Order: sequence, then C-alpha cells, then structure tokens
Amino acid sequence: MEFWITRAFRLALTLFVVVTLTFILLRTSYDPVVAMLGPDATAREIEMFRSRWNLDKPLFDQYLAYLGNAIRGDFGNSFRDGRPVFVVIAERFPQTLWLGGVSYVFAIVIGVPAGILAALYRGSIFDRAIMVVSVVGFALPNFFLGILMILLFSLVLQILPSSGASSWAHIIMPAFALGLTLAGILARFTRSAMLEVLSKTYMLAAEAKGIRPVRRAIFHALPNAALSVITIMGLILGNLVAGTVVVETVFAWPGIGRLLVTAISSKDLAVVQALVFVIAAAMVLINLAVDLSYRMLDPRTRRSS
Repeated sequence: MEFWITRAFRLALTLFVVVTLTFILLRTSYDPVVAMLGPDATAREIEMFRSRWNLDKPLFDQYLAYLGNAIRGDFGNSFRDGRPVFVVIAERFPQTLWLGGVSYVFAIVIGVPAGILAALYRGSIFDRAIMVVSVVGFALPNFFLGILMILLFSLVLQILPSSGASSWAHIIMPAFALGLTLAGILARFTRSAMLEVLSKTYMLAAEAKGIRPVRRAIFHALPNAALSVITIMGLILGNLVAGTVVVETVFAWPGIGRLLVTAISSKDLAVVQALVFVIAAAMVLINLAVDLSYRMLDPRTRRSS
C-alpha cells in the first residue's frame, strides 16, 4: 500500500508542477492576444479577445481558474477553432500511437536480438558491425535521416510516399527514422547487460556443462539481464515521445507531434498546455510501468521497498 501511495503522490506532484510551469511560462514569455491577433488589431478587438478567453483577469486568478478546470479534466478550448482541446488532440492521437507503436516494436525486434548476438560473439567482426551500425543509428539525427530517406526513396527511386498517413506505405520511412535510433540505443545497452551477466560464475559453470550458447543466452543470461534491458526500454519510450515531434514534422505525419509544432507557431495556448500535460503524463506513466515491472521480475525490490 505504501508503494502505491508514494507513486500516486509523485505522479500527482509531477503533473501539478508541469501544469503550473507551463501556464506561467507561456503567459509571461509573450502576450498571447497580440500573438494571435497581430500588431494591426484594434483596441476593441484586443479587449473582446481578452474577455472571451478570460485573459483580462489577473494572472493568479487565471491560474486558479485554469487549475480548477484542469482538475475536472477541462483544459479549455482551442484559440483557433473554439473546440475543446482534447477533441483536437483525440483526432491526432491514434496516428501518433500507430507511428510510435510500430517504431517501438521495430526497435525491440532489431535492437534486443542484435545486442544479444553481439554479446555472444564479442570481439568478432559481427560484433563490431553491430556496434558500428548502433553508433551510427544513435548519432544520426532523426530529421537528417528522414530527409535523406525522402530524397532517396521518394524523389530518386519514387517507391515510397514522402508525406501523409493514408496507407501502410506512408509509415515505413517515419517508423524507420524513429526506430533506428532507439534500436541502436537498445542494442548497445542489451550487449552491455548481457556481457555483465555472461561473466558471472554461474554462466561460466553453464558453459562448462556444455550448454549451447543460444540456450545459455535465452534461458540463463537474458532473464538476469532483463531488469537493465527493461530500464532502457522504458527510457527509449521517453525518447520516442520526443522524437515523434521532429519525425512527424519532417514527414507531415498528422499526429500530436505535428499538432504541437502547429500550436506553438500559431500561439494556441490551450492546445500547447494540454499537449505538454499529455506528454508529461505519458512519461510519468511509463516510469510507473517500469517500476511495476521491477517488482514483478525481481522479488528483491518488493522486499526492499
């Protein structure tokens, strides 16, 4: 019970800090009324806009009203079209979930086996090749890789569409651009975790008994390296959330990442605040899921907590 109370308190505190800082920074960094209406707006237009969106009240009163509405799940309406912000986000969220899910599965399917094989054949040409590809994938920015893929596969070869999300072919390049970096990170850390476990005494004893390398890796080493691997899998989910903003912009993918860029450029405060809250909540829930996986996989964490 103490575990759940502590985690719930941390989750609520984190989201409260995110909501507060986002509200203050967005309203003190610039005047949203001037940003929305432009410098040519008349005094009457500015006054009417402030009154409509409750921007004519003191900042603290605006904050209290916003916080009270946010607790009830009401994050306001979009300045651009007047619709509730979560209706706007709900239209884009499935596309981001689809892109992120495919990219994440790609990273796991490629990264984890590559890290295991690199650890089993440490020092070989195969190991060096995997590490070189991992470093390149980790160091290459998502947007640069995306531009290169558009130039090659869309403009030169003309076999894949460069933008949109209307068919399965549209997701190939965005998912690869987003998943390659994550696969490189996962492969490197999986290799390190496996090498650490493979050097243990019980693994040397298993090798002396004649157990085949693949069996030792899957049934003996991998379960003991699972905690480190799961930690990295949780961390790359955070990178996945951040990476979608860039990748969706490059490939004109209609998800919440592109929506965030559009809302920032158009100074749509309500949408920006809600999107920051959604991204922060996703990060917190990911960390909670990693903590829960610790308790399920390692009984020692339950006893120590």
